[in-house]
Parts: sequence; C-alpha cells; structure tokens
Amino acid sequence: MSDLPPPGQPDLASIVAGIERTNELLQRVLAEVATTPSTHAIFVDAGYVYAAAGRLVAGTEDRRAFELDAEGLIEAFIDKARTIFPDSRLLRVYWFDGARRRIHTPEQQSIAELPDVKVRLGNLNANNQQKGVDSLIRSDLESLARHRAIGDAVLIGGDEDLVSAVEAAQGYGARVHLWGIEAVDGRNQAEPLLWEVDSQRTFDLDFCKPYVTRRATGYELNGEMALSGPAPSRDEVRFVGAQIAAQWLSSRGRETLAELLPGHPYLPGSVDQELLIDAEGLLRLSLRAHADLRRALRDGFWEHLQAQY
Repeated sequence: MSDLPPPGQPDLASIVAGIERTNELLQRVLAEVATTPSTHAIFVDAGYVYAAAGRLVAGTEDRRAFELDAEGLIEAFIDKARTIFPDSRLLRVYWFDGARRRIHTPEQQSIAELPDVKVRLGNLNANNQQKGVDSLIRSDLESLARHRAIGDAVLIGGDEDLVSAVEAAQGYGARVHLWGIEAVDGRNQAEPLLWEVDSQRTFDLDFCKPYVTRRATGYELNGEMALSGPAPSRDEVRFVGAQIAAQWLSSRGRETLAELLPGHPYLPGSVDQELLIDAEGLLRLSLRAHADLRRALRDGFWEHLQAQY
C-alpha cells in the first residue's frame, strides 16, 4: 500500500507545517498587542461646559458675561486623564461647539490651534441653541470605538441624547467615563446618561474657579484690584515666563523642575495655575482673556527650562 496521500489532498507534514506557521503568526500578533499601549480620547460638549462652569463660578450661563480659559481647562482635563489612565496615551481632545453657519469664531479658531485638539462644529440657531452637536459626538465616538482606536472615552457633557453615543461605543468594547461639573442645585446631567456610563467624576468649584472670570473693568490680583490696561506684547510675556522659570529653578531646585520635562508641551493643571498667577502678579494685569499671551507665557517658561537641561 502506498504512503502517498490521495491525489489533491495535502500530506500530514504539510498540514503540520501550516499549523506551525499559523501558531507563529498568532504569537507575533499577540506579542504586538501586548506591547501596544492603550489609547484614550476626551470628548467635550463645549455648550455644557460653558453653561455649567459659568453657572457655578460666575452665577450665569450667558457666555457674554464671563471669560472661559478654554486652553487652561483643556490642559487640566488632559492632566486629570493622564493620572486616571497612567498606562494610556492621549489620542486627542474633541471640542464640540456650535457656530452660525459652522464658521469658527476667533475663540474657536484659537482652540483649534491647540496641540492635540480637534474642534467640531454644529450649527447655532437664532436662539443661540446648538444643533447637531450630539450627532457629531456620537459619530466620532462610535467610529473610534468601532475601529479600536480607543479603549477609554472621557465624555464631558450632560444631555440625555448622548446615551445612544455611549451605548454605541460600549457595543464595540470601549469603556466610557462621564465627567461633569458640579451643579449649583439639583443635577446638570441626565439620569439615563449617568446610568449607562462605566464611571463618573464631578469637578467642583475649586477646580473650575481658575478658568472662569467675569467680564469686568478690573481684576483682583493678590487681594488688590488691578485695572485692565493695554495688553503687553507676546515678547514681553514670553520674557516674564522665562523669568518665572528662572525664579522657580532657584527656589525649588533643578530636580523638581526636571520632573515637568516629560510632559512638554503640557504643564500639570496646578503648576500651570501657579505660573499664571505669578505672571499676573508681575504684570499687574489679568491674562485670563488673552489666550495668545498665556501661550506666550508658557513658551517662555518652557524655553528657559529646556535650555537648562
């Protein structure tokens, strides 16, 4: 009797070799997956943030009555996510807002220029109500989860219409974490939304207060009123940032400041606020309404710090 397999059928050695190649491929894939860091993204409903933070800090939801340091707040959100997901990398922050005819306002343009931030615009009707923002959030959240681009999603909002976005993302295996801002009374997030998410976190007045400033003719600095005047140039503010970095190196030591370097271009929220307060004290002028000058301040701080190492 012949040991050859019937015509058209592979022999045992070929089958074994095929199984071994498949096992080797699976092992390589599993090894790659094991070493691939997890990824998270932050989805911010700007309308909710403005209304909730304005109500909590300034006592009004009217955007015209206060300034929101969106850049500082975004950096604080990034910093908080970094502590909660220490082994995960940030994909980006999605900032969802409304604008008439979906044309960026100067403030939205400034936010869009920030690193790792994507501005997505819905429409704004005659009553200044956002339209289409919830559907944008669902589309992006579901798409990223479906393509396994993220493992964790931070959702900052409160609308019940976001429940479907949460369910869609969870259906693809992503975990959704709901962050909110403390309500003055009652709740500012829908209960069905709270029921569906995987975890919840609320930011209180102390967290929000540094990023909201009522529009006024003067600003209180170090217990005194400093009247707003002509804004300094970017170069002047950049110099102040470098000056503060030099002072901190002298008073806090090189090792303490070196710990900030891996986080470039971001500063931890508490450190960023210290830098801002020190700069306002030196300038005798609030920088809360000047996103470009705050950026120049950080640039000067980082340039001096990096030059020392």
